[in-house]
Amino acid sequence: MNRELIYQTLFAKVAAATGFVTASRRLRHWSDVAAAEQPALFQVQKTESVRRDPGLPPRWLLAADLFVYAQAPDDTTSPATVINPLLDAIEAALAPGPVDNLQTLGGLVAHCWIAGRVETDEGVLGGQAVAIVPIEILVP
Repeated sequence: MNRELIYQTLFAKVAAATGFVTASRRLRHWSDVAAAEQPALFQVQKTESVRRDPGLPPRWLLAADLFVYAQAPDDTTSPATVINPLLDAIEAALAPGPVDNLQTLGGLVAHCWIAGRVETDEGVLGGQAVAIVPIEILVP
């Protein structure tokens, strides 16, 4: 397993999903990302776990979070209308193949997918929208 190549490939795939102005693997708080730098994407590594069954190779499960920031263009536009298409683009970028129903990041992993609860804050008290998208990666 080449962790760095896996995380690089995931980042390249989601960063190319749509017109992110800022994309980085080094997380910044949304208050430190100016409106002109948004929409923004940040990827962070979370956890790794391994399952070992007798006689079988280990199976790794890697977890990462994608932080998505978007600003509403004005005071009358809901920030949700800006962040929802970004989330749709990330989901489409990680869509599994039509034949095997797997997203292998170009053959690097067994499967990569959005897993669990996507946390969102549509900026009801301001123009800033934030989403945290949990990603799981299965490595045989």
